[in-house]
Amino acid sequence: MTEKEFLDAVSNGGDDIIEQFLGHLKKARARYCVIGGLAVNAYAEPVVSLDLDVVVVADALDRFLSLAGRRLKIRRFAPSINLTAARSDLRIQIQTNPRYLDFIPRSSRRRVLGYSMRVASLDDVFQGKLWAYADTRRRRSKRQKDLADMYRLAEAYPRLRRLLPKV
Repeated sequence: MTEKEFLDAVSNGGDDIIEQFLGHLKKARARYCVIGGLAVNAYAEPVVSLDLDVVVVADALDRFLSLAGRRLKIRRFAPSINLTAARSDLRIQIQTNPRYLDFIPRSSRRRVLGYSMRVASLDDVFQGKLWAYADTRRRRSKRQKDLADMYRLAEAYPRLRRLLPKV
């Protein structure tokens, strides 16, 4: 079973939402990078996640959303814009907090679960997880996942151990 087939199986993917998403980004000529748990998978042993967290350069966001809205359902929330497909359990979350925009120029192309996509740098992925963990408005279970992701990165890259929060 390939990585794509695995992700398709766990996300009940009748639609390849990631392929659609990446195609719309390309058509919109939108610079982006993956952040969050699937970005951690680019640097550490993969763990299943049904969320694809992304940041998209602001000046291309409206152009991208007009293309993506033809095939994907778009819902706007305060911290993100969420995209879903009728035949997939995978959720794409575009983070709208401007502090993530600086991650885009430092990103590089990497393989994530069988897809080639732009992923935030290791240090930026770790920083994003620190921010998420420190946000006490987030559910405790989400914050614990962020902490576990930081530990996964620190196990793979020992230099990050000194940056782990004291718990």
